[in-house]
Amino acid sequence: VAFPVCVSVNDVICNHSPLASEEVDPLKAGDIVKLDLGCHIDGYISVAAHTLVVPESKGDQPKDVDPKLGDCAVAAYNAMLVAAASIKAGNKNDAVTEIVNKVADSYGVNTISSVRMHQMKRFVIDGVKEVALKDPTPEELEAGEEKVSECTFEQAEVYAVDVAMSTGDGKPRPGVLRTTVFKRNVETQYRLKMKNSRYVLSEVDKKYPTLPFTLAVFEEERTAKMGITECVTHGLLTPYPVLHEAKDSLVAHFKCTVLLLPSGTTRVTGLELPEYFKTEKKPDEDVEKMLAEIAAAAAKKAKKKAAKKKKKKSSS
Repeated sequence: VAFPVCVSVNDVICNHSPLASEEVDPLKAGDIVKLDLGCHIDGYISVAAHTLVVPESKGDQPKDVDPKLGDCAVAAYNAMLVAAASIKAGNKNDAVTEIVNKVADSYGVNTISSVRMHQMKRFVIDGVKEVALKDPTPEELEAGEEKVSECTFEQAEVYAVDVAMSTGDGKPRPGVLRTTVFKRNVETQYRLKMKNSRYVLSEVDKKYPTLPFTLAVFEEERTAKMGITECVTHGLLTPYPVLHEAKDSLVAHFKCTVLLLPSGTTRVTGLELPEYFKTEKKPDEDVEKMLAEIAAAAAKKAKKKAAKKKKKKSSS
């Protein structure tokens, strides 16, 4: 596991990975569910996130999906597609931020200000190179928000293309849900006082030295909850807090992994947009052209794959 499975419902944006001991409301028809996870093979990471609506019963399609949710989901998905296509060798990160905001404006929604796309390396899920979904305002800079440093994408790099949008103000805030996802800060050392804290850190160093984990992995959950606080207080662990939008805001979240290959940028994770997300709004001419090119390339690739499969089947 490179990132624990998170199930964030309705106005919860991300990072909600509930423990077995916690009481959570059962999912009901119409709930908006954002699924987020990552895995790795020998440290090489791929991640994905997807948004769906809970149907009345298994196998059914959701009914009466809010048109505003359709606008938001289509905007987030299309922004992910054009961002992925724009992350290519020689391009700069600020150009990706610009086109993501252009998509959000076209559909009348807001990007979630704290969500960022990251370069990924072996055993590193959040590399130095980043892409902001939006630039911080002067007020946000004054409050301590950092502006993402300019960078240029290079061949052979890997990126998590992470896009979250909402019908709210796009400003995440804390809620009542417990933070359960953490990551070791390998640059920080401290002699812990509590026995429970030393146990937690010892387990993390042995099993999760670089990648995020959830408290659910500890057999002694109560001990882990007690020990985690001191580890966070002294900077040994970085928390991934559960982020919320304003109440009754509609939120959509999509994420894919892209590889910058000699042949171009290739998307290797991510599902298709559910058909029940519909909108009457259109992106601007430049974005619409990009989306048409992306769709044409995907269709060509699918046709080539089908022909190869048919040829293989006929020769066997």
